Amino acid sequence: MDELPEWLPGWCLEHLGGEPVGVLFRSRQVSMVFGLRLAGGRDVVVKARVDDGRAVSCVAAQAWMAERGFPCARPLTPVVGIGGLAVHAEEYRPGGEVLCGDSPDIAVRCAEVFARLMAELSGVTVASPLPNPPWVRWDHTDSGLWPAIEFLDSRDQNVVSEHIVDTAERARRRLLGAGLPCVLGHADFEAQNLRWRGRQVWVVHDWDSLAWQPEAALVGAASGSFASAGPPTLAPIESSEAFLVAYQEIRGRLFTAVELEVAWAASLWMAAYNAREMALCGDSPAGADALRAQSEERLRRANA
Repeated sequence: MDELPEWLPGWCLEHLGGEPVGVLFRSRQVSMVFGLRLAGGRDVVVKARVDDGRAVSCVAAQAWMAERGFPCARPLTPVVGIGGLAVHAEEYRPGGEVLCGDSPDIAVRCAEVFARLMAELSGVTVASPLPNPPWVRWDHTDSGLWPAIEFLDSRDQNVVSEHIVDTAERARRRLLGAGLPCVLGHADFEAQNLRWRGRQVWVVHDWDSLAWQPEAALVGAASGSFASAGPPTLAPIESSEAFLVAYQEIRGRLFTAVELEVAWAASLWMAAYNAREMALCGDSPAGADALRAQSEERLRRANA
């Protein structure tokens, strides 16, 4: 409790009707996330992230999905500005298991969830949640290959292999040359952000990571990242292919040749972005190893 931000108890009292009396969990990655027990016994989750203008649209879309019965936490407050932070609260939805594995069978199960998610989001009307999360921000206007992120750009770039850079450059060229319309979609569809009860998905987390990119690109990114249950990695090619096939079947629409190329290119951009970050931060090289093993075949399929 002593380590909670100074503004948090008062914010909870004003917007949720009670101050926190216990901490269920806390994490800090892109956002600060606090699982809290309030006076009176109510459990909630409070999220705070740098206010870059995206949060209002993301929370509005999440609320729409929850109201429609999609398995996600229901927002309890609108987005509120606190200094330079965008803050909101949502219901605490514990339980369920992470589905580990990267087999084609698991890919199909995940694709079924993603297809339902994308179908529901097609009915949402919100302002585009821009700028996109950096791992799908290949359309940035910053100088250089990567979107500008100070904590990464200030590090020694020599630790990033030429292979990662070359793969990202080729994938980005293909993505930028496609000219496909953008849609709203979930851009961090990883195993660690889903919980399952048996064969049914119980909850999809991380609605802060909605993006405005072509449907095929969002599906492609998910087809590569769905198996990441810890440090980001890249699913096997046959599993990504199973994901793409299942998604199209469920949505009842075959991708065009260009859309398929964009899907494969997006899987590579996201994997290269993650591999670069892991290299700069000295984390697991597993993603870079998978990228090296698969990049030529994925680039071939992307026509890149």
